Amino acid sequence: MSKAPLAHAVALAAVGVSLSLPNIAHADFIKDSKASLELRNFYMNRDYRQDGSPNPPGVTGKPGEFRSKSEEWAQGFLLRYESGYTDGTVGVGVDALGTLGVKLDSGRGRTGTQLLQVDRETGRAQDSYGDAGVTAKLKASKTILKVGTLAPKLPVLQANDSRLLPQVFQGGQLSSLDIDNLTLDAGQLKRVNYRDSSDYEEMVINGGGRRGIVTTAGLTSDEFNFASGSYKWNDQLTTAYSYGNLDEFYKQHIVNLTHVLPLADKQSLKSDIRYARSTDDGSHSNVDNKAFGAMFTYSLGGHAFGAGYQRMSGDTGFAYVNVTDPFLVNYVQIGDFAAKDEKSWQLRYDYNFAAIGIPGLTFMTRYLNGDDVDRVGGANDGKEWERNMDIGYIVQDGPLKNVGVKWRNATARSNFGNDLDENRLIVSYTVGLW
Repeated sequence: MSKAPLAHAVALAAVGVSLSLPNIAHADFIKDSKASLELRNFYMNRDYRQDGSPNPPGVTGKPGEFRSKSEEWAQGFLLRYESGYTDGTVGVGVDALGTLGVKLDSGRGRTGTQLLQVDRETGRAQDSYGDAGVTAKLKASKTILKVGTLAPKLPVLQANDSRLLPQVFQGGQLSSLDIDNLTLDAGQLKRVNYRDSSDYEEMVINGGGRRGIVTTAGLTSDEFNFASGSYKWNDQLTTAYSYGNLDEFYKQHIVNLTHVLPLADKQSLKSDIRYARSTDDGSHSNVDNKAFGAMFTYSLGGHAFGAGYQRMSGDTGFAYVNVTDPFLVNYVQIGDFAAKDEKSWQLRYDYNFAAIGIPGLTFMTRYLNGDDVDRVGGANDGKEWERNMDIGYIVQDGPLKNVGVKWRNATARSNFGNDLDENRLIVSYTVGLW
């Protein structure tokens, strides 16, 4: 783990690699390089509304005391550098990422937003945290091999970027676009750096909620293997298959079909159908799940009307690497509606105000309802619902051009988990350095 300041660490990493390349190769390596600094100001409030069981999270160092809310405010800095490639049959390049999170407001009884790194002994948020990572890359034709810091976005593993700093992994990934319309990915991940941490750790399975997933106590994994292929048949139809294996925990196969049907001028119907089969990998877990999901979206000008359905079956709920984004149509701001035997549906509405001459302003609202959750001793009486609302605006011109402001609101209720009211306010700005 690097302890260098943000800009210093990234600059040294990038310059160090570039200087090690032959001078003749510097032209394309430097000419095609780019760097940016993203600023994120993030406020989050999660209010625990239930009385009694299940109890909200406890306060570290204060036995028997529970939080009434988690509330924090922080400033994030993300410095990204991407080089070009050297000349030759195999081009060489380097990427670098430096992150820094700074506490603006927190307290021992208000942690838990995952915006800030928390001291394990005192339970207090640290004043700052961050890391620097480097990725070496090789390119031959349209095939690229990356080794180092990665943030995969594949059906079987999608790195989470919903807080102050992003979740990243250490490993290797091979991506190829050499065959027209076919995208191939394969690789292995060894460690994860969570969004509220500066340490790389071995990976574990997400077993929260009423999933019914049981694993060997204390077991972690240093190996996630994956392979994925996506084929674009035409401008309307794309199909994909992905395989993922968290060693010692589970194996997973996912198939996906996306189709966009043009109906008339500024009208279309999008179908997104997903199926996943997950099983245990040895004797250290009991994973056994089938997950089906379908989302249909009708677009009309600036309006979009969506309806979704998701169903879990098998001996457990849906399995995925902890804190990553599961590839589920009903994974939303707080919940994923992926408990054992759960059936859920969603209604969604989006509006882009550019349709009435206000570019940059967007709105979304949705409601989800789930039931038949295996709650206690096989009794399928678990129920939950969630309501979300997002409104965002990106300044289009003037001195504040490209400044983005987003308010995310959510309400979640269930008879087996925490009842939550949540608000997130995010102000972001990205400036290109070169």
